[in-house]
Amino acid sequence: MTQELTQQWLAEIKTLKQQVAELQAEREAWLKSAEKWQKLYNAEAEGRRTDAQMSQQAIASLKAEIQKLRLIESAPLNDTTAATAIHQEIEPLQSVEALKAKLIVVLKERDRARSLLKTEQDNHAQTRKSLTTALGDAIDRLTQERGVRSGE
Repeated sequence: MTQELTQQWLAEIKTLKQQVAELQAEREAWLKSAEKWQKLYNAEAEGRRTDAQMSQQAIASLKAEIQKLRLIESAPLNDTTAATAIHQEIEPLQSVEALKAKLIVVLKERDRARSLLKTEQDNHAQTRKSLTTALGDAIDRLTQERGVRSGE
């Protein structure tokens, strides 16, 4: 009876050791998977940061261009530099039709610049939203992982 009981205990210990080994292997697989996802997240976040930075630079460039256009637009005609530049643009235009054509070109450029600025602003807002969501997801995952580790 004692030998039989000992055999049962040894079998139970062997089974438990096997279960522990399987759980450890499973845990390692999960940790590798988490590490892989963390690397993917970091790569994506870096890409988005780069995109955001490039968008910020494009926005700054467009804002500078708009400011320059506004200065030209609002420059008083007694400003000799602005007046000279305007006259040099207009002087070759000998007819009302040519002046209208030039005005159309300028208005189209203005509308295109407004459209580009609006697109950049929308892209910037979307990037900020995406990065905030990704950061929240990463924090949630990290919190969950810490909870799993502290529970072990």
